[in-house]
Amino acid sequence: MKILIVDDETNILDIMEAYLIAKNYEVFRALDGGEALWKTETIRPDLIVLDLMLPDISGLEVCRKIRESSDVPVIMLTAKTAEQDILMGLQIGADHYMTKPFSPKELVARVGTVLRRTHPEPQEVKWSFEGGLLEIYPDNKQVFKKGLEVDLTSTEYGLLTLLASHPQQVFSREQLLHAVKGLDFSGTDRVIDVHIKNLRQKIEDDTRIPHYILTIYGAGYRFGAQK
Repeated sequence: MKILIVDDETNILDIMEAYLIAKNYEVFRALDGGEALWKTETIRPDLIVLDLMLPDISGLEVCRKIRESSDVPVIMLTAKTAEQDILMGLQIGADHYMTKPFSPKELVARVGTVLRRTHPEPQEVKWSFEGGLLEIYPDNKQVFKKGLEVDLTSTEYGLLTLLASHPQQVFSREQLLHAVKGLDFSGTDRVIDVHIKNLRQKIEDDTRIPHYILTIYGAGYRFGAQK
């Protein structure tokens, strides 16, 4: 995440920068409003910490101009504690405010809070079957049966995810072979039966009566459970 910090006091910039870098943020600095506007356009920061008392353009005017073209979150820094000043900043688009003097640790915490709200982490993708008895995490290629991770080979995982992503669709042995081994694979399509057998031993409660990987005689296999 890129953070632009704007203040005309270099000692304050130094402190903010040190604390933010310690939290693995990429930090950019600006000493006045004009530089802040230019860097907002060129750097495209993920968040701006903006002092209201700047030597050329006021922080309120900087925030107003930023809001004309960007919704980047802004945390105001102000020595003014009058309610009207704070309300004015919030009304023109600031997301949060802190009054000087402030705690650098509190500032870092506020930055993290605002970023989590404006840049939420994507939720982990999970395929869940039979009320969670079988779970597949396609992003990190993990499979769990009754809460315990199942160790699958790449071919077994490929077969399972292909079948599970198309519940009830019947795949021929040839289709499965081409999907997981590639069109140039020279082996017989009966090799799929061996992989299916091994896969069933790992995910089925009873391989004689499979619940997930079903054999469709004369046609191939299909996935029998629904998400």
